[in-house]
Amino acid sequence: MVRLFNHWFPTNTVLQVVFDVVLLFGSAIVALLWLSHGEMPSLELLWPPALLFAVAMMAVNAALGLYQRRTNRSVGQTTARVLLSLMLTVPIAFIAFHLWPLKNVPHDALKLAALAALGAIVAVRGLASHRSAQPMLTRRVLVVGTGPEAISVEQTLHQLGPGLIIVGFYPVNSSDGVLIPGERVIGKGQHLAETARRHDIDEVVVAVKERRGGVLPLRELLDCKLAGIKVLDLSSYYERALGQLRIDSLHAGWLIFGEGFRQGWMRTGIKRLFDILSALVLLALAAPVMIFTTIAIIFETGFPVLYRQERVGQGGRVFKVIKFRSMRLDAEGDGTPRWAIANDDRATFVGRIIRKLRIDELPQLFNVLMGDMSMVGPRPERPYFVDKLSQQIRFYAARHSVKPGVTGWAQVRYQYGSTVDDAIQKLQYDLYYVKNHTLFLDVVVLFETVGVVLSGDGSH
Repeated sequence: MVRLFNHWFPTNTVLQVVFDVVLLFGSAIVALLWLSHGEMPSLELLWPPALLFAVAMMAVNAALGLYQRRTNRSVGQTTARVLLSLMLTVPIAFIAFHLWPLKNVPHDALKLAALAALGAIVAVRGLASHRSAQPMLTRRVLVVGTGPEAISVEQTLHQLGPGLIIVGFYPVNSSDGVLIPGERVIGKGQHLAETARRHDIDEVVVAVKERRGGVLPLRELLDCKLAGIKVLDLSSYYERALGQLRIDSLHAGWLIFGEGFRQGWMRTGIKRLFDILSALVLLALAAPVMIFTTIAIIFETGFPVLYRQERVGQGGRVFKVIKFRSMRLDAEGDGTPRWAIANDDRATFVGRIIRKLRIDELPQLFNVLMGDMSMVGPRPERPYFVDKLSQQIRFYAARHSVKPGVTGWAQVRYQYGSTVDDAIQKLQYDLYYVKNHTLFLDVVVLFETVGVVLSGDGSH
């Protein structure tokens, strides 16, 4: 894993991004030089269109999830993403190489060369994201423990793809039990550091829930760390691997004494400026869509077009969120709050469409301008559900330490849910965001939100 601006990315994903940018940038430069007929263009004129082309291509592929290995995607879903990537980046290539002032360069031939490189990269990226591929780098992992937590770590590593290999499981005297087959247990009765050295281990993950009574070989774990082997506890492992803070492995001491949860005035000011500028830009771009949606709602079910509903914001303060009305006027005629569910029969015809495309969320940009919400943050919940979930889920109130968002890390990482278990899963992603939020992570979430909206993932 590679940490960039307080956020973790898989090493192989970073290498794929770097490879694509360098290849696209290089192919554009080579094409420019070849088409210049011996007259070397000035580098000051040469690199801006090439770099714009490469970075835009990378951003679109990232937003559409083509750098994520998804074996559960169908061929049709992957093909749709590849075609959508081409549709979005062809205009960028046209702008970069047609409108940019480059003397003595045949623009038609240059555009063809750029589009050929573009098509090749997108096709390769789509194939790699759909099928298992040999990673550029692999890391060998030794799991300390043989109980349920060790099984959970193994399942998580399988989700992450072939870049991480579990070499074996190191047994400890724990009350967690033994669930790992004997042939997969290594180093029994041997020193942990010696076992790690013998098997060329890169990372040691401590998957033991009960640590009292001398269960963990602390001295041997220290020897591993001093030998240059990365040692992770469960909380740190899940934070890096899944981008979440797992409730079942989380304890207050880790939150208190660990890094993160920065709420300084500079971060707050930068985030507020970013929120205002991005909300204004999005409102300007979305104005035609919002006007058309208003007309469609009035035509189908009449007024009101918008609805306001109480939600819990930063510090537990209640505010009214603004959304396009997507349900019947009697959606909660009995007065009892209910979670919206997939294929909700209370939704109108127009409502189902605007919810699938997330258009119903656009009026929340006014909440952002008023300061009640941020562009990125935990989704605001209704007071009724907050009271209920706070009693059932540990650390639930921690999500209210930052402003709620129009979109969030949980929204791009987890499908829509309407149960307490779903709320727990989303909280784990929200806690990761609260702990590690930066302007860079906000931009990542916004890019991934574009991909979610365009692909329809997680809509309800």
